Amino acid sequence: MDRRTRDWFDRQLDAVMIALPERLKQMVSVIPLYVEDYPSRKVARELRLRHRSELCGLFSGVPLHEKRLDEPTVSLPDRVTLYREGIIAAASANHGHVTDRSVREEIRITLLHEYGHYYGMSEKELESYGYG
Repeated sequence: MDRRTRDWFDRQLDAVMIALPERLKQMVSVIPLYVEDYPSRKVARELRLRHRSELCGLFSGVPLHEKRLDEPTVSLPDRVTLYREGIIAAASANHGHVTDRSVREEIRITLLHEYGHYYGMSEKELESYGYG
């Protein structure tokens, strides 16, 4: 992915973050957000992806409802990662071309989906809210 595309994508992400309601901004601020071009080979292999552009985002860590103060777990810190390539591919799937609006919508859906996992939502619940 070239620098120009990355910069364009990151501007779309900034616009989405600014437009989030305050309550969602607070929820999102709890877990760090990372942005990468595409998943690593290790992640792709673990998730059995056929192509790296299949993945738009990933929550890594322990969902909030599984955390226990009396039994701390040794694990990597919680994080959400967005994948530019996957989001752009998903944004173009419906129209055949990518627009600012379609990318922003995919970013928004992916953000809410992955942060939903942190807050304990299942895939089925996320789909019922339109974030599947």
